Amino acid sequence: MLLDTIQPQSGTTVGVAMPISVTFSKAVAVSARADIEKHLKLTTSTPVTGAWHWFGSQRVDFRPKAYWPSGTKVSLDAELTGVGDGHGRYGIRSYLHSFTVGSDDEVHVYADQHLMKVYRDGTVTKTFPIDAGSPKFPSWTGTMAVIGKSREVLMDSCSVHIACSKSDPNYYHGKYPFAVELTTSGTYVHYSDGDPQPGHSVGSHGCVHLSMANAKWFYAFARQGDPVTITGSASPAAAADNGYADYDVTNWSSWISPDASGLGQLTTPTTT
Repeated sequence: MLLDTIQPQSGTTVGVAMPISVTFSKAVAVSARADIEKHLKLTTSTPVTGAWHWFGSQRVDFRPKAYWPSGTKVSLDAELTGVGDGHGRYGIRSYLHSFTVGSDDEVHVYADQHLMKVYRDGTVTKTFPIDAGSPKFPSWTGTMAVIGKSREVLMDSCSVHIACSKSDPNYYHGKYPFAVELTTSGTYVHYSDGDPQPGHSVGSHGCVHLSMANAKWFYAFARQGDPVTITGSASPAAAADNGYADYDVTNWSSWISPDASGLGQLTTPTTT
């Protein structure tokens, strides 16, 4: 059994909604998941109650019931040497991983009001005009933790199954700056030269548009794990595994259900 990735990366500082996401290179049998969870040992500097939750057979995430307390230091000791995956494969090493939770920065996008508000410790620090998804291509709702950000991203309508013909009015192919990624399906907060002065009724293909100056500011501000909550859109909530939208599982009993979570129990990490 080989561990493929652990997010967030060790040594980083992340936002309060960032899950611990462990991905395995091969499928893990349902019968082996509870034992694997027991060997994923967490230590935190601040007491939290949370649980692991499996997304399919290769990914398991831990999140607190509420957001991480700001300033929490987290260590994961993945003691997987000799631990089986239920398919005859066994772990060949263990992993030590640690990160820090940064300030409580939260973003709320009010799609129907064409506004985005940035909060720090519950106080509004910035308010920006935005354009979100059009009625035909509404933005996902719910809470999505920032996945990452890129100074420039190539976006293509064909790759996200919107339009592949250049004659289609919804076709686009180009590089867009100051892109903060919200979902793996292609949702970003970014600047668009096709919508340079957002804040009106013109809609996007699901992304959140900011002006150039505001997109540049938000790009510098945002960190992996910052929660971005979108309301006022006709779309349902993003799937919880569409990036790090773990808090879109709003029913806590669903998060800790035995079918999804192996142990089906709350986890209280050891505190230092």
